[in-house]
Amino acid sequence: MNTDFSSLPLPPELLTNLDTLGYTAMTPIQAQALPPVLAGRDLLAQAQTGSGKTAAFGIGLLARLNPRLFGAQGLVLCPTRELADQVTQELRRLARATPNIKLVTLVGGTPIGPQLATLEHGAHIVVGTPGRVLQHIERGSLPLQHLVTLVLDEADRMLDMGFSDEIDAIIAALPSARQTLLFSATYPEAIEAMSAHVLRDPATVRVESGPGQALRITQRFYEVNKGQRTRALVGLLVEYRPQSCIVFCNTKQQTTELADELAALGFYARALNGDLEQRDRDRVLAQFANGSTAILVATDVAARGIDIKELDLVVNYELPHDPEIHVHRVGRTGRAGEKGVALSLFLASEAPRVVAIESYTGEKLECGTVKLVDDLAGMSLKPLMVTLQIDAGRKDKVRPGDIVGALTGAGGIPARQVGRIAVFDQHAYVAVERPVARQALQALSEGKVKGRRFKARRLH
Repeated sequence: MNTDFSSLPLPPELLTNLDTLGYTAMTPIQAQALPPVLAGRDLLAQAQTGSGKTAAFGIGLLARLNPRLFGAQGLVLCPTRELADQVTQELRRLARATPNIKLVTLVGGTPIGPQLATLEHGAHIVVGTPGRVLQHIERGSLPLQHLVTLVLDEADRMLDMGFSDEIDAIIAALPSARQTLLFSATYPEAIEAMSAHVLRDPATVRVESGPGQALRITQRFYEVNKGQRTRALVGLLVEYRPQSCIVFCNTKQQTTELADELAALGFYARALNGDLEQRDRDRVLAQFANGSTAILVATDVAARGIDIKELDLVVNYELPHDPEIHVHRVGRTGRAGEKGVALSLFLASEAPRVVAIESYTGEKLECGTVKLVDDLAGMSLKPLMVTLQIDAGRKDKVRPGDIVGALTGAGGIPARQVGRIAVFDQHAYVAVERPVARQALQALSEGKVKGRRFKARRLH
């Protein structure tokens, strides 16, 4: 199969931009999906996060757009705000060589007023979460009579999160003569039913995790007695000392209880689940991405859409019931050519789940013995970075460069000691090296960002 982008019927400016962005060869999902997408066919694609699927549908969207028609021609529905933001950023990069293309992100957890104002000026591509997109449709602020392509990204998670009714209502408002692209990491019965309902004679593409990634992931399973899971987990964290680790739990309550327990023991751990307010979710993800929180305790649904390229360790605190979910969990480590480690705890009564995973993957799984740890006294578990929160964000027109300038100005800290910066609508988070945290906070509190003084504080 020809994997050169130039083999596709794409506009010259889009091909040039792909080359500039370093898109040298198509990934398997792109090579299989793009020809039918560009031909205007519906698509049912099974592919994981990190497979290159955003570019697969993004290139298709852009190639079929009419820039002179200032109406919504592409609609991408995503399960979470984080994934919607990631998709928008990727589409902006892909579209930068195509003049006058306007993208709008419509997600919940943020005020609707600014979105209404933006939509008054029109948009070519809309990326959003089902609830907020439906709100705009019902208000009449998102006309969709010109829609050419609908993308359902991570459709299985949208159904898991209870968006089935919203998706049905959105589809009912769309032109029947449209192209629909459905992407899903798993293929449960609900997705089969949805595809039969919304797709017409679709091309079908299935891309499994490549063997190269499987070879980069070391998996070990540990049988524990009832009541020993947390002590076993602590033993593994002590042994591996990860800079970044996701611990998967099966329930929201379990994530909160375990994160609190780990924090009490001295670990920098945070829970991520569907009960978090959007502002709290933003903060937790910013701390994890910038290295000031080492451990994220998450449910499968809450963790979907998080793209952390350098993830040292994945731990299954409890095995999922579905072996396919297990494969997706462990596939979050060992990306970008790096080696990864995935560790799983199970009770003797859960051994059938291990057998099911072996059967599903066709691999013999390694079982080990974990050291149970009781005493953490004297351990050094602090991450290298600390997060500072600034009560200013995009609404104040604050950019990362403004924050770096405030930190490194007169009496500030060296730029090399400033880490990752995340700017949201009303807040911004910046990581700094632990030894200079006090000095950095003083620079932000006593100085000015973009000519103004804003409150800043250190997060713990």
